[in-house]
Amino acid sequence: MRRKEREMDREFGLRVIDKARYGILSMVGEDGEPYGVPLSIVRAGEVLYFHSAKEGRKVHILKENPGVSIAFVGETRIPENYTKEELDEMAKDDSKAKLLISNVFTTEFESAIVTGTVKLVKDEDEKIRAMRLICEKYTPTKMKYFPMAIKFGLGRANVYRIEIRSITAKRKKYDEYGEEMKWGRM
Repeated sequence: MRRKEREMDREFGLRVIDKARYGILSMVGEDGEPYGVPLSIVRAGEVLYFHSAKEGRKVHILKENPGVSIAFVGETRIPENYTKEELDEMAKDDSKAKLLISNVFTTEFESAIVTGTVKLVKDEDEKIRAMRLICEKYTPTKMKYFPMAIKFGLGRANVYRIEIRSITAKRKKYDEYGEEMKWGRM
């Protein structure tokens, strides 16, 4: 990671994964072309789960090349570190250009990138557990209807697991004084 001062630990990365609304699964097709797709992904310990249709480009690629990377984005925000008056003063002084670029034209963010190998889940009990976790994350108020949905839908979907091989996590965040919170400042 180039910006080591923004690198966060594994636990931070796991929290980003858990709260992210989706992850972007990136893979490489047999033609060498990259392919990425947003997915509803859930984590259980050191394993990620997602589901898909039984056929399609993603399914075909994963059979041929199961090595993947998944990018997750947590919270993002445009910081307001300066008042309009402070910005007007800054704009009068060319020596403030770097400060303007790095602290005004910027975004606070948190992200995690996972690498791993995708495996099709064949065990029915694991498939149901994974689908339950996915539904609890994305449709928690509808769990009363989960038994019927799983009864009629499980056979129509693939469920995949990814054992987390590595996680890198990164964050850019400012404190209430407009100072960037480097590594170690939570």
